[in-house]
Amino acid sequence: MKFTTITLLFACVLNLPCAMAQSPVVTPGNIETATIGQQEVSLKTTNAYGSVSVYSPSIIRVRLDKKVLGADFSYAVVGKAQAVKVQISQTDNEIDISTDSLKAVIQKKPFSVTFYTIDGQIINQDEPGLTTSWVNDAVTTYKKMQEDEHFVGLGEKTGNLDRKGNAYTNWNSDVYGYSTMADPLYSTIPFYAGIHHGLNYGIFMDNTYQSDFNFGASNNRFSSFGAHGGEMNYYFIYHKKMADIIASYTWLTGRMPLPPKWALGYQQNRYSYYPEAEVMRIAQTLREKRIPADGITLDIHYMDRYQLFTWNKSRFPEPVKMTDALNKMNLKLTVIVDPGIKVEKGAPAYESGLKQDVYIKYPDGTPYTGQVWPGWCNFTDFTSDKGRAWWRNQVDFFAKSGVSGIWNDMNEISTWGQKMPDNVLFDYDGHPTTHLQAHNVYGLEMVRSSYEGALEHFKERPFILSRSGYAGLQRYSAIWTGDNRAEEDHMLLGVRLMNSLGLSGVSFTGMDIGGFTGNPTTSLYTRWIELGAFIPYYRNHTALNSRAAEPWAFGEDVLDIARNYISLRYQLMPYLYSSFYESTQNGLPIMRSLAINYTFDPKVMDATYQNQYEFGNGFMVAPFESTAAFGKVYFPEGNWYDLYTGAQQKGAQEVTIPLTVSKLPVYVKGGSIIPMQSLTQSTAELPTDTLAVHVYKGSKANHFVYYEDDGKSFGYQKGDFYKRTISFDPDKKTITFDKAEGNFKTNFKYIRLMLHGFEQSTSVKAGNRNLKLQDSSIAFLGAAANTDPQGSINRPDSSPVKTVTISNAPNNIQINY
Repeated sequence: MKFTTITLLFACVLNLPCAMAQSPVVTPGNIETATIGQQEVSLKTTNAYGSVSVYSPSIIRVRLDKKVLGADFSYAVVGKAQAVKVQISQTDNEIDISTDSLKAVIQKKPFSVTFYTIDGQIINQDEPGLTTSWVNDAVTTYKKMQEDEHFVGLGEKTGNLDRKGNAYTNWNSDVYGYSTMADPLYSTIPFYAGIHHGLNYGIFMDNTYQSDFNFGASNNRFSSFGAHGGEMNYYFIYHKKMADIIASYTWLTGRMPLPPKWALGYQQNRYSYYPEAEVMRIAQTLREKRIPADGITLDIHYMDRYQLFTWNKSRFPEPVKMTDALNKMNLKLTVIVDPGIKVEKGAPAYESGLKQDVYIKYPDGTPYTGQVWPGWCNFTDFTSDKGRAWWRNQVDFFAKSGVSGIWNDMNEISTWGQKMPDNVLFDYDGHPTTHLQAHNVYGLEMVRSSYEGALEHFKERPFILSRSGYAGLQRYSAIWTGDNRAEEDHMLLGVRLMNSLGLSGVSFTGMDIGGFTGNPTTSLYTRWIELGAFIPYYRNHTALNSRAAEPWAFGEDVLDIARNYISLRYQLMPYLYSSFYESTQNGLPIMRSLAINYTFDPKVMDATYQNQYEFGNGFMVAPFESTAAFGKVYFPEGNWYDLYTGAQQKGAQEVTIPLTVSKLPVYVKGGSIIPMQSLTQSTAELPTDTLAVHVYKGSKANHFVYYEDDGKSFGYQKGDFYKRTISFDPDKKTITFDKAEGNFKTNFKYIRLMLHGFEQSTSVKAGNRNLKLQDSSIAFLGAAANTDPQGSINRPDSSPVKTVTISNAPNNIQINY
């Protein structure tokens, strides 16, 4: 035995063929053959097969595997490769692929890829000597880390805005009361953006196995991304602007459909509201206390012994009667659903699923059984068309109950013990696989099934909410950040999580206002509910066995503040709904990290300012702990207005401001156009007939696409909408309302133009008419009863603005000032 070992080692030293000398790390090696197509290069290397293809002028896709590339299948990608003008050439050493926006150079010896701008700047390149490699079934691509490179995105990830120096794992997990540095969390979005030398790019690795991203953690050489199985499959996206990178990514993975307007209103939730009398008490109190609201959510206690597609008849004896009563109060009902179907003979849902063979299974054909709230459960295979069709049919149960929203929970997939066996089998749409590949996509396919079922059975646009998901989840669902804590740092973490989700293509996001676990202090609750007015999904939620967290539960002072900020949310509904419409068109999020519009400003990456964000394209919110007496705010370039006082602040500087728990720091960007309405108690209630359009003077031209429809039907898809572009041009000194588009009749007869920072003007001209401006005062917070019909609240200490009222004519309107 010793002689054999010595002989083998001697052979290795002499470079003779030797199995023991082979590295456990396999690289592609050299390109042996390259077949050039119109937009694609197919490759055979020493140890791998691959392709590099042009998807659009700004997107190039790279695929590599140790075996012949398999079927091209994705749950995330819905964008189809465009016909693009591409130039492909090769020499003995390299293959060049060029579009009018981007160039990829493929080195042949060994295989590696470098991406360039058209003028020759390196955007991104494989790390020489490492490139892509395999360790057993795990595949990783290593990228050279550029000087002073920063990284943002990757979806629902804790930590700093700038991911540099950290590593992350994607494996959807149920993490009750997670810490502020926990990883992984509930969802997987393997898309990030890199920033260096005035350039930015995006990389989306479409692989649903457990994946890992390293942005210079424990090394100073590379960033990397890889997965524990499957092929290396990534899309490289280049644009000059971060906003365009997000637009291309969401073209690739889809954009959210227009949600029902009620889902943008304030939502009241608790784990749990029951019985029916308690639900109606909450509803009546909201209305009696004049707290605008649009929804109430029921957690698992509405079910019969936590069984899906049932009502607990002792707690909710007449659910249809209850939902009818809530609808008459303009309150919509959302209910929770989990994927587990209780194993109980005779139970309709269980027996139906068994009969139709829709459950995930072990290799021996036995349905997998895991324990969740109802006890031992089977689980629908949402990766099969048969399983999705069965679930879609079950959704009719909610339609018949008068439910308007479906909240998908526990869909990571979560079971007690949190260790589903690897050998559980999934259909994966005709590509049979194990839990290892299907796990991260399970939540996405559950919300897909819920959304498609609601489209089929609900009469109006549905609202779908999820805790888990994968890239592309925005096509079907909103997402919230799970079981957070009632702690100051968790409130700020929630802001960063939503900003990162926005950078990663998900616009409709939320967090549990007040914290799910634990009990917030009075000041923390106050700050959190203020902040909630400026996040996309505004849901107040707290856990079982915690103190009540409704707006009236913390005393009259807090109630007044909460009512003011919730009222402000409803006054801003024209702005917010238009911003949601914009997101359906270009993928830009509602909550916008400053990294989107101020990508190359180094202060944006500073941890001191990383919680600041834009709300739509007009507001900047600066969150701070409720206990802080002072805070540092960074104002990017331009000029800014204090939302409440109108005080102006020059940009490109850091300012220390005093803080009070009664006021959230919010600023308006110069040049912004903010449409507002009179206060309503729900989105179903019509405002008065005057739309207040606030224009804040700035040095750069800007425009805002104002959008209206009925807020509930699908008529907008057939032209039943009202849309017009409002533009501000400081050079021409004009404010222009373009001709209205669409067949929908606007709710507003008049426009009250409210000019901020235009003190030198005493009159304006609309067409050939001279209109006299009037001094007015405005404040956005105050007693709701004092709200005037134009959506402003008069207060003697408010800053003066110039106003003029004009007819909301459908034709082009130009205002000269």
